[in-house]
Amino acid sequence: MSTRLTSSGDADVAQLPERAGPLDVWPASTAPLPDGDLAVGGVPLASVARTVGTPAYVLDEAEVRDRCRRYRAAFPDGEVLYAAKAFLCRAMAHWIHEEGLGLDVCSAGELELAVAAGFPPERVVLHGNAKSPADLAAAVRHDVGRVVIDDPSEVAPLAAAGTPERPRRVLLRVVPGITAGAHHKIRTGTEGQKFGVSMTDGSAQHTLTRILGHPTLRLTGLHCHLGSQITSVKPYLVAVRRLTGLLARVREQHGVTLPELDIGGGHGVAYRPGEESLDLGDLARRVRTALTESCAAAGVAVPRLTVEPGRAVAGPAGVALYRVVTVKRTGGATFVAVDGGMSDNPRPALYGVRYAPRLVGRRGSGTYRRVTVVGRHCEAGDVLTEDVPLPSDVRAGDLLAVPVAGAYHLSMASGYNLVGRPPVVAVRDGEARTLVRRETAADLRGRDLGL
Repeated sequence: MSTRLTSSGDADVAQLPERAGPLDVWPASTAPLPDGDLAVGGVPLASVARTVGTPAYVLDEAEVRDRCRRYRAAFPDGEVLYAAKAFLCRAMAHWIHEEGLGLDVCSAGELELAVAAGFPPERVVLHGNAKSPADLAAAVRHDVGRVVIDDPSEVAPLAAAGTPERPRRVLLRVVPGITAGAHHKIRTGTEGQKFGVSMTDGSAQHTLTRILGHPTLRLTGLHCHLGSQITSVKPYLVAVRRLTGLLARVREQHGVTLPELDIGGGHGVAYRPGEESLDLGDLARRVRTALTESCAAAGVAVPRLTVEPGRAVAGPAGVALYRVVTVKRTGGATFVAVDGGMSDNPRPALYGVRYAPRLVGRRGSGTYRRVTVVGRHCEAGDVLTEDVPLPSDVRAGDLLAVPVAGAYHLSMASGYNLVGRPPVVAVRDGEARTLVRRETAADLRGRDLGL
């Protein structure tokens, strides 16, 4: 799809009172229209739904670019890597490259897509707790900027792929022993989970010694990742201090000064009005101060700082669109069922995340009732959000829009019930274009080779 979609004049938009709740978790370009619709990037959401159908994801290109620029401004002397696992397509890789960010990938698939989009491999970092031989081979073939060693077993194959004249650049992911993150399933900085090597049992120090013993490897620094949806700066400050201590021990024991410190991402965003998000400016100021002070106290040079935002770049730039299929009132509750669900957004079922859907495309009644918005799938846990206000006259055929849908939606989408994954439509300056087409029944049949 590539078509010109226009909204009403600015005067009408400005005069319309906002009656269905604040827009503070929506893309900055979001504007209410007189007919009850919303425009994002100058494109009415109802027009997108009519053109490509539902479910569908809408991605505000200007919002993505603006968030990239905010990160570059907050860390002017550091490196910002966009975490591709949040959402990646060729257009997204192109935007990230143009805005001066690097890329953090977790598989050969993500790497190959980025390279196909023209992303420079030297600005790519490969992560992963269980990198397959194919993942490592792709990293070597494309000569990525760095590989993050997550397990000692990765040392030998990477060393074999380098030469003393051209050593393979690596980071070591360590576990700083910090509990952070909105849900226990997305806390990755604690002991007893699958990522990284422990600082407390000597594994990190042993692996560091192994890496430094290989002339075909160049250890450029330390890496950690604390978790996801973190809204407090404090865990990052603790991580900086603990990793600075390890930097000092490496210099004392091996005479090596490591020039990089990657503190990962996990920067939290608000999914509903009133929720907390991580203050980027506060994070940048306090982390830089903590790093400078810790290095001075330890007597080591200040390393280059790297951060890895994913959700905080893509999440608030996205909107999910659904059609209401049924409205069922039973057992004293009202269930509004839509034509998508856990196949296009498993996060509510996985982590208990809740969203703030909104009726768009028409004006609803002036009264609201609290409802549970559910999906179409054969699971009792297929719940998008509970106890949210929607107009009391919401009915089948209505269009619901869900903000903060740009991260971990399509990237985690599944083939459950064979409904097909939704398309992604980019909007900017009144233009809409399809970035990723809808997965069709023909696509699903094509993968099945038959009896």
